[in-house]
Amino acid sequence: MALGRGRRGRHARHNKLDATPPWQDPPKPAGPVTAGPWDAGEAPDDGLERIDLGALQVPAVAGVDVRVEVGADGQVVSATLSHSGSELQVGVFAAPRTAGIWGEVRREILASLAAQGGTGQEVRGEFGRELTGRVPVRGGYQATRFVGVDGPRWFLRGLYIGPAATDPARAAPLTDVLRRIVVVRGSEPMPVRDPLPLRLPKGLAEQATPPGGIAAPDGTRR
Repeated sequence: MALGRGRRGRHARHNKLDATPPWQDPPKPAGPVTAGPWDAGEAPDDGLERIDLGALQVPAVAGVDVRVEVGADGQVVSATLSHSGSELQVGVFAAPRTAGIWGEVRREILASLAAQGGTGQEVRGEFGRELTGRVPVRGGYQATRFVGVDGPRWFLRGLYIGPAATDPARAAPLTDVLRRIVVVRGSEPMPVRDPLPLRLPKGLAEQATPPGGIAAPDGTRR
């Protein structure tokens, strides 16, 4: 497992706050949670070594590399897992206490794909409602698969790119890591859809990539 670092541009903040008093506990799910990604308050004691990225605790798995994207201000804004020519981009965002945002985000992703000249459709997958799509790239189209998980006051979005977007067998190693991620939301109020604070692990050597925008929950860059 290798860990790298990239750079991304500064993002704009949303003005809608998740103004949840820090002394109130988030609501519990109706039944037991049986599969991840996990909230820190529900994570199993599985003994796995995890890379501490702050709000994201990512399992260190042989064969799956982890790259972090860094904003212009030096803050980590997202993580990308890679395995055998496929990637899984993972972002985690603040969400309201009362309802999830994945349904709304799905509609925005479909609109964004259409605006780019691509296509997308909603399908039933292992994470419930998912999106599959194609986006135009130089020389053709690139297949994509979006998954979303609504947690207690957080939302996690995953974007599969490469063979894993269409081949479940190629996606399996990345999905296994995604299922074992632990999200540490924290108690502080945050603007809804703002990225949760991430950080670099100690001792990480910089591996810069060209700057770009930060991925919003709907997959667009800001």
